[in-house]
Amino acid sequence: MTRIAVVLGATGLVGEAVTRELLAGDWDEVRVLVRRELALKDSRLKQTLVDWEQLGQYKEQFTGAYAVFCCLGTTIKKAGSREKFERVDLHYPLEAAALAQSCGVQQFLVVSSIGANAKSGNFYIRTKGLAEDGLAAAGFRGLHIFRPSLLLGERPEFRLGERAAAVLMKALDFAMTGRLARYRAISGAKVAKAMVNIALADTGGTHIYTNEVMHVIGGR
Repeated sequence: MTRIAVVLGATGLVGEAVTRELLAGDWDEVRVLVRRELALKDSRLKQTLVDWEQLGQYKEQFTGAYAVFCCLGTTIKKAGSREKFERVDLHYPLEAAALAQSCGVQQFLVVSSIGANAKSGNFYIRTKGLAEDGLAAAGFRGLHIFRPSLLLGERPEFRLGERAAAVLMKALDFAMTGRLARYRAISGAKVAKAMVNIALADTGGTHIYTNEVMHVIGGR
């Protein structure tokens, strides 16, 4: 079987880590849909600059793919408004899922958030929950939802609050055991490794991977 992967959000923290992880493995082709090209060089890496508002024009990028890794995500501050945030974290993933499903993609793997819940009063958590519900209804043979806590790693943009929280979480990591394990900070690289490991397992059904589970799966 020709193993082709598609990565959405490859310029972000987890997305770039997923792309590197895939290229370190024996995948035949890695397609990334990006607004700006990655500096990575590999004969198997195929980069396509896309207009996310016209995603339907890039359906051929999903054709023949085995797995789609959706790592799209932003912040309300960076997006500029709640409406624009929803475009990135809700509508784009669902539009991509519809294209992937129509092209016969077997595995869809997505980065969500700890606590995602479509009925939450928190706008961010509710948006993530709505995205999860929409993806679950898409009908993939395998849907894998990853819910990390605070993500560690170097981002293209500086986020002061996130950087401060990362320092605190690292200092408290030794105490994050038992029920608190679900809140342990986790590196983008570890999330990426967990996602690729799960894709290779070729498991059917809908599965949610909590933060503590990713620490284990991503450590292999």
